[in-house]
Amino acid sequence: MKRILLASVCAMALPAVSALAQTAPIKTAPAQAAAAAAAADASDRNEIIVTATKRNQVLSDVPISVSAVSAEQLKNSGGSDIRQLNQLAPSLLVSSATSESSGVARIRGIGTVGENPGLESSVAVFIDGVYRSRTGVGLTELGEIDRVEVLRGPQGTLFGRNASSGLINIVTKKPSFTPAGTAEVSYGNFNYWRLAGSLTGGVIADKLAFRLDGVYVKRDGFLTDVISGRTLANRDRYLFRGQLLFTPTDDLSIRVIGDYNHKSEECCGASFLAPAQNLAKVNGEVIALPNSILAVERALGAIINLPTDGSKYVRQTSITPGFNYNQNSKDYGLSAEANWDLGGVSLASISGYRVYDSRNGQDGDFNNLDILRRTAQTRKFETFSQELRLQGKAFNDRVDFLVGGYYAHEKLTVTDDIKYGADYERYANCVVAEGQARGLGIPSLLNTADTSCFNRAVAATIPSATIKGLAGLSPLGAGGFDPRGGYYNVAAAIGYVPPAGQSLMNGTGVVGDRYEQTSRNYAFFTHNVISLVPDKLLLTVGARYTNEKKTLDTAFNHSNTFCAALRNSSLVSLAALPCVINGTAGTGFTTATDPGATKGEDKFTGTVVLSFKPTEKLLTYASFSRGYKAGGYNLDTSALDASCNPANPSAAVAAACQALLAKPANTAGNGRPEAADLRFEPEIVNAYEIGVKLDLHDIKINASAFYEAFNNFQLNTFNGVNFEVTNVSACKDSLSGADTDLSATTGACASNRTKAGVVSKGVEIEAYFYPTRDLAVSTGMTVADTKYQKNLVGLNGVPLAPTLFQLPGSQLSNASKYVVTGSMAWTPQVSEYLSALAYADFRYQSKINTGSDLDYEKFQKDFIIVNARLGLYGPGRRWGVELWAQNLLNTLYQQVAADAPLQGGGTTAQTAKFGSSTNQLYITFPSEPRTFGVTVRTKF
Repeated sequence: MKRILLASVCAMALPAVSALAQTAPIKTAPAQAAAAAAAADASDRNEIIVTATKRNQVLSDVPISVSAVSAEQLKNSGGSDIRQLNQLAPSLLVSSATSESSGVARIRGIGTVGENPGLESSVAVFIDGVYRSRTGVGLTELGEIDRVEVLRGPQGTLFGRNASSGLINIVTKKPSFTPAGTAEVSYGNFNYWRLAGSLTGGVIADKLAFRLDGVYVKRDGFLTDVISGRTLANRDRYLFRGQLLFTPTDDLSIRVIGDYNHKSEECCGASFLAPAQNLAKVNGEVIALPNSILAVERALGAIINLPTDGSKYVRQTSITPGFNYNQNSKDYGLSAEANWDLGGVSLASISGYRVYDSRNGQDGDFNNLDILRRTAQTRKFETFSQELRLQGKAFNDRVDFLVGGYYAHEKLTVTDDIKYGADYERYANCVVAEGQARGLGIPSLLNTADTSCFNRAVAATIPSATIKGLAGLSPLGAGGFDPRGGYYNVAAAIGYVPPAGQSLMNGTGVVGDRYEQTSRNYAFFTHNVISLVPDKLLLTVGARYTNEKKTLDTAFNHSNTFCAALRNSSLVSLAALPCVINGTAGTGFTTATDPGATKGEDKFTGTVVLSFKPTEKLLTYASFSRGYKAGGYNLDTSALDASCNPANPSAAVAAACQALLAKPANTAGNGRPEAADLRFEPEIVNAYEIGVKLDLHDIKINASAFYEAFNNFQLNTFNGVNFEVTNVSACKDSLSGADTDLSATTGACASNRTKAGVVSKGVEIEAYFYPTRDLAVSTGMTVADTKYQKNLVGLNGVPLAPTLFQLPGSQLSNASKYVVTGSMAWTPQVSEYLSALAYADFRYQSKINTGSDLDYEKFQKDFIIVNARLGLYGPGRRWGVELWAQNLLNTLYQQVAADAPLQGGGTTAQTAKFGSSTNQLYITFPSEPRTFGVTVRTKF
């Protein structure tokens, strides 16, 4: 708490520039001039103008929770993508892990982990009114912007696409009829270069104007591969955007935008977290020992560097020679916005066509042992959207109405080729041998120099036939044995012979899986402000109807035939490692052959807000909103039921399989892979909020208290190979701890007794101060208790998955209880011709767990990030030179932590509660270190 108080004090001395979002909707040239004059006047009065409600309003008059960030504020903070909003909006957190394209935005602790492309964002992103399918598209260059608005809470009655947690609305600079241009060049450490420029002006006086924007960024990485010496997390990207503004009459304006954004970078490698240790419970105490998996990997040639100074990690990794983390993406499209004043009402139309296409490679084990690999994972979104809005006033201006419609069609194509690497067979043998040695308490049983990874002399003294067989000393069954031992002997025992030219496991896996998901969405929405007492008491009523249909066609091509053979044998208990990459998924399914491959939803959502303005300076409000996020499909085979064989040689296995197969089709756990296995259901949120906004001209304070309850919360968590989405709810009845007992069969709840599984509640405060004309400061604080409820269950009340036993009653991952942000901008006139800038901002964040399964090892302690900028400018800011630093204090923190794939098992909590030992290794995706440089700007 002392840190929070200290950060609050710092907020008063080092806070944020006010967001002067000063632009109005597109208008004709004369109207544009008037709007610009009004905006400039608003700036003089320190007013913050927003269009979050599709109406030009002063921020202090808007009865919703919204943060507004101006272009100047984002530029001062060093931001060129939405990640920098973290410094300026305390309720928002933007981060990424395995891919920049799969970034995630969280508001009030609620967000969507983006690594599963079938999962839509909890926080929607709009750029120039066009919905972007996933948050990650905002993690690239935005070019010149006009403003950014961050709306908190469920959305659906103002924008075309709905969102369950919030919305980021980005508005870029539009064309001007007055000729103008800008240019800038930046250089910094890590050989950072950024070139940007823009040009605008009239083509036909008062009728047609254009704008061109371009950005090019290149930078070396900060994560070093100790094998090749190259660096990861580099930057190599560019953006081109062209616009036309057509104003044929005073009542009609049309804005057409075309853009192309390209990235070719190597991201995202990972560092290993310290400490690396085994944990065991002895005489009621948890003790730590050297990590046995780390020892095995190093003995096999892995280079895994850990810090020696007490830090959590070092910015080093090791990559299997010949593999990489290359990510190439293209994001491009066209949009057209038309605004037509029909006299008393106005009609707005926004049409958009977007393509996002990425191709990624990945050394899937995150070290130089060749255990898991990807070479060509692709994701392609092709989206068409159309939004129409009719807006006006009625009943003597007592009703300000808005009605709209929205249609979107999206085709998502995903391919994957994850395979076992060239070291997998030997590594799998060693994992089995290490587990046996640790379980029996005989460390000498492990011998990494042997092909079986067993010490055969020690194995000979152990009466277990299984251990003797794995060591290659005797057969495991009637099939004889292979003297190499390990899984070679398992294969021989069941009579399995790999196809000609194929290894037992090395190089096998997903040859090429393909998923084609088509989504069709249409909605009707309305948002109406009713003046019960003009300028005093207002009632806002909004409603939305959404209809969503998704279809999924798949084609699987797997070469891991050893998995299927082992599952259909008496040695099925040894199938875990060979079947990490599912070898029994079949050939796929289509909408024509599998009824579970079609999914339809329709939902009614809406909002009610009562606002009261007792004086011109004070606004109070209370609201209720219901939000919705569509269900969908997991786009990988991990969630599929494993095919089982009722004729298995093991009588117990055969009986269990017959029981599974007796379940109806399209039922989870019925022993056969079906499209229904991949489905997850929609997320529903009920949100309540009360707020107050005080505007004293030079001091503005906005505060709110909120309560949000999420039913069927869509949890996306890492299963060791892929990210899998599951729905989480809570039971109204006590489960007596059965949701935390590591059992997959206990802890069920009647489907009619479920309730919200996640609740976010707290308070938000934002304050703006203008003590002098040249000084603007602001601060914000969010206190959010965003937790899973107790007595958690899965969809329709099924028992919670055992891997999620740490969730009940815990704070969500990446959800800070306390966040404080602030900044200061001082812009003095230092002479008749020169002006200056002194700017600083900060974000303090309390501790968080950065892993979706909430392992203790993934905690990140509280930290603070500081940015700073100094500038000197000529007359009218025609030129300027700025010195800047990002992460000035060089704070080392982790964005996201995860289990190192296939490298150990168990957690601290599991050992402490159940006594089982753990040897899991953990990785993290590092934060950026301190960067600094210089920027030279000019405008004309």
